[in-house]
Formats: sequence, structure tokens, C-alpha cells
Amino acid sequence: MIKEYSYGAVVYKKENNKLLFLIEHMTLGHISLPKGHIEEGETPITCALREIKEETGLDVNLNTDFKHVINYEPKPGISKDVTFFLATPTSKNTTPQLEEVVKLEWLDYSSALSLLTFDSDKETLKDAYNYIQTNLL
Repeated sequence: MIKEYSYGAVVYKKENNKLLFLIEHMTLGHISLPKGHIEEGETPITCALREIKEETGLDVNLNTDFKHVINYEPKPGISKDVTFFLATPTSKNTTPQLEEVVKLEWLDYSSALSLLTFDSDKETLKDAYNYIQTNLL
């Protein structure tokens, strides 16, 4: 079995006393959270920061105190671990990476949760939301 690793984050901001979460409408048709493959020489943190910047155009502060790991098999014989952190934007303008991302959207928790395609992303968002509510607000 080949092992692959990806890193990303649940990107959120507080606006008008409301939490908003960034979701990606992907060119392959699903709705997801920012993440991607680690490259040679990268750390998990530099990978997450690069992937978020590439896919969304945002610079972010990464909170690595929160970690949520999912595992799945994208193809037979390949096992993939994806580690999500939390991130808050330090820049304002989003720019989707059009090769992969059709559209970016800031949504409240319930709307984001209902639109995410995969149960693993939904679980990641639920855990992140609970962590934010318990530890950061």
C-alpha cells in the first residue's frame, strides 16, 4: 500500500458577530475544504499555507493546536492521510485557482456543512466548529 499525505485547513473568519467558513467548489464537481499534497522538502505547516494560498489566494494565520486527520483510499493500493488545521485570513481578497477551484464561498456553519460533499469534510468542519466554540470564542 502506498501512503500519501495532504495538509489543509478549515479557513474561517468572524464577520458582523458571525462565524463564516470558506468552502471550495471544485472543477471535478465536489465541494470541499482547502488542502493538497505535500511536496518534497515541505513541512505540514508550509504545505498547508502553500495550498491555501494557491487554491484561495489568501494569506492566513495557521492554528496547529487544532488537528483533524481523515484517511481514505483515493485509488486501489493508495492510502491517504489528510490533516486539517484551523486558519484565519490575514488578507481579504480571494482568488480561486481556476485549474482546481471554480468558486470560493464564505458561508455560515450550517450552510457550509450542508454543501460539503464528503462526510469526512463534514466531520472535519463539525470538529473545527466545536473547537472554535469551546476554545477560541
